[in-house]
Amino acid sequence: MYNLIRNLLFCLPAEASHTITLPLLDIARSTGLIGLVSAGPVASNPVTVMGLTFPNPVGLAAGLDKNADHIDALGALGFGFLEVGTLTPRAQPGNPHPRLFRLAPQRAIINRMGFNNKGIDHALASIARSRFRGILGINIGKNFDTPVENAADDYLICMRKCYATASYIVVNLSSPNTPGLRSLQFGDDLRKLLALLKTEQATLTQMHGRKVPLAVKIAPDIDDNEIHLIAAALLDNEIEGVIATNTTLDRSAVQDSPWKDQAGGLSGAPVFEKSTHVIRVMKDAVGDRLPIIGVGGIMSGADARAKIEAGASLVQLYSGFIYRGPELIKESADAIAEMSK
Repeated sequence: MYNLIRNLLFCLPAEASHTITLPLLDIARSTGLIGLVSAGPVASNPVTVMGLTFPNPVGLAAGLDKNADHIDALGALGFGFLEVGTLTPRAQPGNPHPRLFRLAPQRAIINRMGFNNKGIDHALASIARSRFRGILGINIGKNFDTPVENAADDYLICMRKCYATASYIVVNLSSPNTPGLRSLQFGDDLRKLLALLKTEQATLTQMHGRKVPLAVKIAPDIDDNEIHLIAAALLDNEIEGVIATNTTLDRSAVQDSPWKDQAGGLSGAPVFEKSTHVIRVMKDAVGDRLPIIGVGGIMSGADARAKIEAGASLVQLYSGFIYRGPELIKESADAIAEMSK
């Protein structure tokens, strides 16, 4: 059923089909028809990461449900956890259209959305209205018009607002579509930001009586030395997790596509090797001291298993989910569960 729906939706422009699909999932859930698109029950395979117990290690990456408007429907598909966002302090429209492109032969997507979202307050209101009670990550970023040197202000605003609601909070430093953002991944800028966030975390932990883990999302377009430097900063500041990776600017794997020159981040199958390499090097750098969430190019159960073998404790789906639907959730969860038998 999902393949039929996907083929119809793929006749539309990429962003239009995205806008239509999520409300259709809401309708399917509310009418009891979600089983027509789901792949059936996902086997329980609990794993504890960042002090949280996940019912299975396969999650939805940020970017699909930016505003947390559809978490009830998405949560019914078998994901072990959901991540919403990226959310900013103020609502913003993002970059001009067109800004989302399917590279179907390469099983890839290019996006330059630009943190389009309705703002952190809207998302929190949506979460409060929902019935979803699973693990929910909230991915936060800075507004496009906030200078990079003031980015910490935006992260702190979002962190304070979502702390009572989030299961974990993701600090997105790696989107290629917000000018200057990726510079925050390195050197003194990274260490100063992490120190501020950890100080705020301690204050909020006292205030709310619970410690919400912080994870940092990094880019695939970094070399091994940069990975080790980032790892050292994360460990020194006692960050609870790292998400590897975001989208890539590299177009070497899609030179045959008519969309290859479109600006933005490339996701899907072509980023699999780059993101898995970052996971492997990060794991070498951090050992068991820092859990890794692996994301990037998972298109099959074997791909999910490879991320775990490279050092990830959890995985997330985005482009693969768009191309393959809920079947990929079950297939990935089953492949990872087989590793422990």
